Amino acid sequence: MRSAGSATSARTRSAASTPPGSRSSSGATPCSRRRAASAIASVLLPAPSMPSIVIRRPRVKALSTLPRAAGVARVRSPSSSMNETVTLPGTESHPHARAVLGAALPPGGSPSHAYLFCGPAGSGKRTAARAFAGALLADGAPDPASVLARVQRGSHPDLTWVVPSGAHDLLTGDIAEPVVAAAPHTPFEARRRVFVIERADTMNEEAANRLLKTLEEPPRHAHLVLLTERPGDVRPTIASRCQAVRFDPRPAQEIAARLERDGVDAELAAACAALALGDLQRARRLAAPAGVRLRALAERFARAPLAGSVDERPWRELLELARMAGEPAVAELERGRDDALELVARRDRRRLETEHGERVRRARRRAQTETLDLALALIALWYRDLGCIAFGAPELVAHADRRAELQADAADRDGRVARRAVELVEETRRRLSVNVTEELACEALAFRLEELWSS
Repeated sequence: MRSAGSATSARTRSAASTPPGSRSSSGATPCSRRRAASAIASVLLPAPSMPSIVIRRPRVKALSTLPRAAGVARVRSPSSSMNETVTLPGTESHPHARAVLGAALPPGGSPSHAYLFCGPAGSGKRTAARAFAGALLADGAPDPASVLARVQRGSHPDLTWVVPSGAHDLLTGDIAEPVVAAAPHTPFEARRRVFVIERADTMNEEAANRLLKTLEEPPRHAHLVLLTERPGDVRPTIASRCQAVRFDPRPAQEIAARLERDGVDAELAAACAALALGDLQRARRLAAPAGVRLRALAERFARAPLAGSVDERPWRELLELARMAGEPAVAELERGRDDALELVARRDRRRLETEHGERVRRARRRAQTETLDLALALIALWYRDLGCIAFGAPELVAHADRRAELQADAADRDGRVARRAVELVEETRRRLSVNVTEELACEALAFRLEELWSS
């Protein structure tokens, strides 16, 4: 979503400007309206997938030590009935990722010390990273199923999952202690330690320099997996020392089908898939009861400035929902804490306690910021859809199940104002990345939007 930031906004301002000879969006020609609608849609639509790479699947030894509970599917190679490839969860639709990671899996594979998973949000990077970490940590374990269960809960002591302490940017403190200082320590119980670093493209210079030393001289037992939605923004010194693994966006039809298999009503599944913009995890969040409520609150926030009802403070319930979102993540970590303490030596318990406390803090912050960021993305998407209708391209609307409400909001509205509203929301999302007070940022956004729509 942040990829539709300043650069895309600049392109959009040019493409969505009023067509020659017309003074408003309603007076534009059909061709120019379609171009303008496509431009405003590009603010939030995912970027095209990277070019396909034809790659021959390596023949690798099938996993023999991991049970089916690992979620690792064994797939027969079409070229041989005797050889098997291994498919990790999250890589089913990604032949490049499936080939690279399948060849690295134990017991027969040789994993690299550093990987860079590249692809849009929801393409499967995070799922694949967790499954890959589980496979590495379960190698040689007496009870692989227990290891994999703790990896899924995020409570395995040899898995460190790093997320930005702010909404978006990775700072020095996010890397120095959790990764650089911890990597040389021997594993608590597994043969390896795995460090997953999200949003690697947002790493500041000092954090990148700290991490670079670990990448240049990695401990034998340490494996790093960096995740990014914008590989071009990852510092070259970091990217060049990692093996790239590519993930592509998921089609809406595939996402809807996955949701239906999860037991989601077909109508709700289709609506959430359209709003997810290729992100399966986002679709699942929106389909859950908390996600349905989040969507309703985001719509209320988006429509308040249009109705001139910002004084009702529609952001307060959103912020409260975001605060509550962190509690399940913390509870999950706490459940695994006692189990982990029982499995480590007494001398390592203090270190584990310190790392656990940091994990709890990050998990709470991550859940809160991700929830608020998702709400803001839905608000921006509402204005994007409004702009598409105003520009005469209703077929591009993502909120297909809310078309009547959008038609009402778009009546006599200028599509160019909708484009500016999208930009204001995106600016707020970027401001939250530098730890601006969330309530003040949302309040300021609401009043700026009200002023914009009333002008």
